[in-house]
Amino acid sequence: MFKHILVPLDGSNLAESALPAAAYLAGKLHSRVTLLHVIEENAPAEIHGERHLTDPDEAQRYLKDLAGSHFQPGIKVETHVHREEVQNVARSIVSHSQSEFAPDLIILSAHGQGGLRDIFMGNIAQQVLTLGQIPILLIDVPEDGCRDCFELKTILLPIDGNPQHEQAFSSGVDLAKSCKAGVILLMVIPTLTSLKGEKAATSIFLPGAVSLALEQAEEEAGSYVEEHMLQLKKAGVNGTSVIVRGDPAVQIADAAQTANLDLIILGTHRKSGSDAFWSASVASKVSRISQKPILFIPVNIFPS
Repeated sequence: MFKHILVPLDGSNLAESALPAAAYLAGKLHSRVTLLHVIEENAPAEIHGERHLTDPDEAQRYLKDLAGSHFQPGIKVETHVHREEVQNVARSIVSHSQSEFAPDLIILSAHGQGGLRDIFMGNIAQQVLTLGQIPILLIDVPEDGCRDCFELKTILLPIDGNPQHEQAFSSGVDLAKSCKAGVILLMVIPTLTSLKGEKAATSIFLPGAVSLALEQAEEEAGSYVEEHMLQLKKAGVNGTSVIVRGDPAVQIADAAQTANLDLIILGTHRKSGSDAFWSASVASKVSRISQKPILFIPVNIFPS
């Protein structure tokens, strides 16, 4: 599972909303944690309405204080300030994650305007998900305002029949087992109106054939879901399953919100050199419409 967690911080309270998740997972998974601050060239005086950290020594003290106040004594927490000013903070974080630190999980806050939200929704997710193989846990500020609250009791684990996404399922099972969390398996069968891309074009010219194929997929979904339920049982994880029709991203976000689940786990395609993740993927749409924590598991669709 995740043995090294990287948490980039910009000095704002909003970015610090990633810390409870890091502390919780580090405790459950026996992981070490690295807190990272990158000095930005020509940095704005404020970020999220707060003074921006631009002095390396002050930033180092800031990270040390957070390490002492948010993590239990038994958790190994390291701090690092990238003192050389950089123009692109996102690229610097990616560079650190690929070489110097080699984490297997990056946790980011996504709330607010500017700062880490812009980094995640723009460069860093694309670079990490397309250039690397590092899962990202995206944390939004909870609706109840409890910044120190993070606990995994129930995980939403969407499955779609695509063998390439089984890595996300396996990661979800491992995480649920480590945290003693329950799992809800969700399988969404699209409707004609919710199809995208080539499938949508096909449905226009061959609506009868596509409709029949979708009905057949719904009939076959039962055995597919049952197979995965058996895997949960073998792993000692309590689970329930749901099969619905509709737009996958909308159904995933609605299920997470309605059941007040603690985490959504999604597989994301690694298509180097393209913006496929952001263009029309289920994962990117869920990230836009849901405030629940989302764990993105990169899936390499190309053979090695």
